[in-house]
Amino acid sequence: ALAFLPMLIFLGLYVGCGVVFTIMGVENPFGKMPRYVAVMAAIIIAMIFYDRKTPISKKIDIYCQGAGNSGVMLLGIIVLMAGGFSSAAAAMGGKESIVNMGLTLIPCIFIVTCFISTCIGTSMGTQVAMIPVAVAVAQGAGLNVAMAGASVIAGAYFGDNLSMISDTTICATKGVGAEMKDKFKMNFLIALPAAVITIILYAVLGSNGSGPIDTEGLHYSALEVLPYITVLVTAIAGLDVLLVLLIGILMSGIIGMAMGTITFFEWTMAIGSGMEEMFFLAVFSMLVSGLIELIKYYGGISWLVKTMTEKIKGRKGCEYLISLVSMVISGTTLNNPVAIIITAPVAKEVGSKYKIAPKRL
Repeated sequence: ALAFLPMLIFLGLYVGCGVVFTIMGVENPFGKMPRYVAVMAAIIIAMIFYDRKTPISKKIDIYCQGAGNSGVMLLGIIVLMAGGFSSAAAAMGGKESIVNMGLTLIPCIFIVTCFISTCIGTSMGTQVAMIPVAVAVAQGAGLNVAMAGASVIAGAYFGDNLSMISDTTICATKGVGAEMKDKFKMNFLIALPAAVITIILYAVLGSNGSGPIDTEGLHYSALEVLPYITVLVTAIAGLDVLLVLLIGILMSGIIGMAMGTITFFEWTMAIGSGMEEMFFLAVFSMLVSGLIELIKYYGGISWLVKTMTEKIKGRKGCEYLISLVSMVISGTTLNNPVAIIITAPVAKEVGSKYKIAPKRL
């Protein structure tokens, strides 16, 4: 059990400092103790204070094996390419087009947001684009403004968990060794009933407006939307995610330059900017994966599996516990991908014990 102490130290430093500075009212409270510094402190403790008979050089080798395994490297490349595609598609006008197309063709703000977030793969990006629109639409049509804002948030999270280019989806599937298309199908069946109930509730509670949504002046191009649709369809069809993202990036550049909405170097700069936004995920996943490998070497994972086997009865109990751990870490770190990167290796190890399908993990 003590093998997990470095991970708890990381969470204690990062979350503890963030909470204290939040209470003190400091600006950017979670930036005072950067996650990189906190996790490096945990790594150093894991190397120095455990198994002193083993040379530091061997511990470093064990750490590097975990940090540099093929799954972690693949995850890093995929999130970088996902960032590149997202930024390139937005730069050539795709993001604005898909928002306008949704508002023009779909009369329900919640459904529009579900569609947009599934295509562009970011809940935050969807909210930034849609909340000002939703508020303006609600005010113009005499709808409940708070309900319109809530519908955007709900739709944003619906799509963020399904999208093939979402960082959460990529980290989760690669972390447990699942196929994206299989995870999409299972996740869709889980999310669909909730979405249907939500649509019915909004139809009943939010139908007291004074008129239809005004879509005049909302221009969109089907060509600009095409890269998003292509990425979604080809990923569901089972094409390798790296090829899917490469096709999306190339389509964004070709269509954007053909339509004159972006130049070649604006396209390359957009790709680079998107990749830079994802650097933290690529680097952080390597740091945490190496730490998990040390914990495994010290017997922490074996202890956890043994303890869970004794306490949990059946597959369902294991799934609930994995969900609970992920939820707690996400709630304390305020970051979905960080919670997934920490939880996924443990979930994979414990899940194999109970023969849980990777798509369910």
